[in-house]
Amino acid sequence: MSRLLRILLPLTLLAAAAPDSRATFEALRAQDARLADVAWRLTTANAALCRDQQPGTGLVLHAIDQYAARDADTARAVFGFAEPVAVEWVVPGSPAARAGIVQNEGLAAIAGTPLTAPTAAHDTSATRDAALARLAARPPGAPIVLTLNDLDGTRRATIAPVPACRSEFEVVAGPKLGASSDGYVVQVGARLMETYGDDDVAVVVAHELAHTILRHRARLEAAGVKWGLFGEFGRNARLFRVTETEADVLGAFLLRNAGWDPQNAVRFWQGPGKKVDPGMFRSRTHPSPKDRARIIAEALAAMPAGAPTPYVPAILDQRDAALQ
Repeated sequence: MSRLLRILLPLTLLAAAAPDSRATFEALRAQDARLADVAWRLTTANAALCRDQQPGTGLVLHAIDQYAARDADTARAVFGFAEPVAVEWVVPGSPAARAGIVQNEGLAAIAGTPLTAPTAAHDTSATRDAALARLAARPPGAPIVLTLNDLDGTRRATIAPVPACRSEFEVVAGPKLGASSDGYVVQVGARLMETYGDDDVAVVVAHELAHTILRHRARLEAAGVKWGLFGEFGRNARLFRVTETEADVLGAFLLRNAGWDPQNAVRFWQGPGKKVDPGMFRSRTHPSPKDRARIIAEALAAMPAGAPTPYVPAILDQRDAALQ
């Protein structure tokens, strides 16, 4: 299923947040924006490496019914919500930014068709997801006409999307210093965002995007691996380690293609990466930080001098290989 790139989708509200705290909502938007900007660079610069693509707009959408009922008034005060679905963030320099779209505008219609009205429920992403699915149904390279509303009235804007890797990104609340990919959605812990700068966050996001590109979830399922406690032992753990190494290697090249120094991945595992939650990067299912740094450094050293950008590494040939 192809859907619009959800570059960090909205706000997982912290349970302890005061319902009338505007500062909390603005802080959450800032965190979302950081991840959105990192993911935009990675997914657009590496589109040629991605078999599955989708329209990239640079829009980050959210919907009023994603917020708890007690927080709805504050959400409206901070984010506008002239329509049930609104623009939370626009990646600078993206097609949406070039089309003049700005944060807090309400999204009323796509290609002239009004969006589905939300239900009375709260804490649900159904309304936002429906809007994203509608956007994703558009041809990847075709212009997208949006009808937008704000306090100044209604207008139309035309976005000319660019190819992007098929993936979604979101910040999730919680105490873990980690990230994960289910084969489509990349989740990054709020604590990781708070702990690391953008260069280190990019290393983690590139690694998780590499899992998606290399089809690790599907390949592990085809191999019959077990998740949870059983994944810590024997063949299950060995296959998880294989996929982690593949993602480490590809992730470094994804960084390079997106304009980061790929040696950042080596430095991350030599230093800051050692602190990543063992709950996410277990010793049985993941190589040690020392081994990760070494393997990435060896892969980068083997890259031909003067390699083009984007560079398409041989590791991509593994995405259809059965895990044994």
